[in-house]
Amino acid sequence: MNALLEQAIQREDTWLGGFNVGELNVSTYRRCQSTGYAPLDAVLTGGGWPLGNTIELLSDGHGLGAMGVFLPIMHRLSSRGQWQAFINPPCAPYAPLLEARDIPTEQVLLVHTDSKEDILWSIEQAITHNTCATVFAWLGHHRYSYAELRKLQLAATEHDNLIVLFRPLSAADEHAPACLRLKVSAYREFEIIKQRGGKQQVQVNLPASDDLPNQPQLWELPVSTTQQAAIQTVAYP
Repeated sequence: MNALLEQAIQREDTWLGGFNVGELNVSTYRRCQSTGYAPLDAVLTGGGWPLGNTIELLSDGHGLGAMGVFLPIMHRLSSRGQWQAFINPPCAPYAPLLEARDIPTEQVLLVHTDSKEDILWSIEQAITHNTCATVFAWLGHHRYSYAELRKLQLAATEHDNLIVLFRPLSAADEHAPACLRLKVSAYREFEIIKQRGGKQQVQVNLPASDDLPNQPQLWELPVSTTQQAAIQTVAYP
């Protein structure tokens, strides 16, 4: 039993408290990177997206109108040369937009599955093998137990990657292990409904002035998604 207790104590995700030292905020998260949007960074613990954790984005529009918020971090993490995985996306990523934001389409990996078990397995594989700098996964309307989601959260802590799980708004009342949960409340507006060590129930508006000038944004689904360039696709029967 002592060995098991020692193992739990040594886990980096066991200790979740935060504290202040003078002007320095010691984050509850090991690693964070700026979202690219100052209003959002200002209210997030650690000043950005928590890497090495799971993030949930809740939306009845499958998060399609919210993908713009992840373009800056996708661009930054593309320098790693790893995959940017899209698991069970409702539509293919719009290649011309990714190219305009200097996100290499040859790094984009599409994974299509048929069952809840395959979704969970695909996410876990993408996380544990550490071949994906980002993992965007659409969990659909399946019911997930806390233990199933906790397994993904624990796997995420082993690496330094961005893991985003898209779930419907109906999941907002469910207990979830994700360190950060956001809800799409309106066009370019989010509500932080949970974050460890930080403010909750906070509304955040992302003004258009925060976007890169003369660059397309992804706040609405393009009418045509037929241009996919060199995006790789994997299908599991």
